[in-house]
Amino acid sequence: MAVTSNSSNMVVGLDIGTSKVVAIVGQPTDDGGIEIAGIGSHPSRGMKKGVVINIESTVQSIQRAVEEAELMAGCDIHSVYVGVAGSHISSMNSDGVVAIKDREVMSTDIDRVIDSARARAISEGQRVLHVLPQEFSIDTQGGIREPLGMSGVRLEARVHLVTAALNAVQNIDKCVRRCGLEVDAIILEQLASSMAVLTEDERELGVCMVDIGGGTTDIAVFTEGAIRHTAVIPIAGDQVTNDIAMALRTPTQYAEEIKVKYACALTQLASSDEMIKVPSVGDRPARDLSRQALAEVVEPRYEELFTLIRDELRRSGFEDLVAAGVVLTGGTSRMEGVVELAEEIFHMPVRIACPINVRGLADVVRNPIYSTGVGLLHYALQEVRNGRGREGRLVAAQPGRDDVSRRGVMEGIPALARIKGWLKGNF
Repeated sequence: MAVTSNSSNMVVGLDIGTSKVVAIVGQPTDDGGIEIAGIGSHPSRGMKKGVVINIESTVQSIQRAVEEAELMAGCDIHSVYVGVAGSHISSMNSDGVVAIKDREVMSTDIDRVIDSARARAISEGQRVLHVLPQEFSIDTQGGIREPLGMSGVRLEARVHLVTAALNAVQNIDKCVRRCGLEVDAIILEQLASSMAVLTEDERELGVCMVDIGGGTTDIAVFTEGAIRHTAVIPIAGDQVTNDIAMALRTPTQYAEEIKVKYACALTQLASSDEMIKVPSVGDRPARDLSRQALAEVVEPRYEELFTLIRDELRRSGFEDLVAAGVVLTGGTSRMEGVVELAEEIFHMPVRIACPINVRGLADVVRNPIYSTGVGLLHYALQEVRNGRGREGRLVAAQPGRDDVSRRGVMEGIPALARIKGWLKGNF
């Protein structure tokens, strides 16, 4: 599927996670969805709990993922929208107020009131990532979502401010630039994921979205269509793998494999007569273990995580306002028994969500592990539609270039064969 002349309206999402780096290339469809043209994924080396701990390793992982996405989409990537997570992220709700200049709200008034709301004292070493408007009020009329063109003398705004540690953001920026790429924007990962997996009804009714990755668990709470609370918990899939490695005395790579293939988050769902082989450390022989015994190791960690999420939701003050319940996504949510255990702890409906409104490689990306990557595309295309995005940095490879036209190479390989090859390499 070579990129045609409309490659200029393509955007690229880069999800630099703790366990994997994913690059996804997409372009808008007429109905507001996304057509996925290429995906690249590579194990992440050099990240821990969402932050960079080794620049060189992270650069290599990004390069591999981007090259793979370029090959599949048949184009050159020059700039990306990058996701950021980690315990250094903090958020707060803030208010701003201004006088309406001409008794009618103009877009300049909206910009001024949002600036006034973001003028909160941000602690040193923090940088504002997002100022997300929740609602406006004009004079005594509250609950206004779109104040443009309305009459009044005083405009107030309530916004959700998200800040991140400057050094953590700079390190991610540095890694991307070292790969020869421009950074279009750095986006909070759970904000991106929520754009990929939540329905309009869920946002309106009230929902708590939880993205459980490898290094961090990212939370976003929505009510009445607006984001109200965000938080990051530094416990996720890596801890589960670590628990398995320690309890079963098996090397980490085998523990990860056992977790993905056989683990269950609820002991009563796992059978005691289904046996699995557990490799030992060194040259000791492998041992047999029941699936139920494995579940007894995994369940306490998931229980701890869901309890922490529930406590965070209580602290936020929105626990009674999320009528649509909890939506889980991210790679670590894909385990048998997760929904049942979560419903026991939250006492509300729980579902596992995959990216929606996608075409092209839809069967491949309809998987919770791609929620953040696809969400970054949704965010990017929304920016482009609002006239704030930077279009046209993605250029189809030109024939006659030193690197032998990738586009020509791609056209010679049937799309199905390329996708099969990609799947074989990744799964």
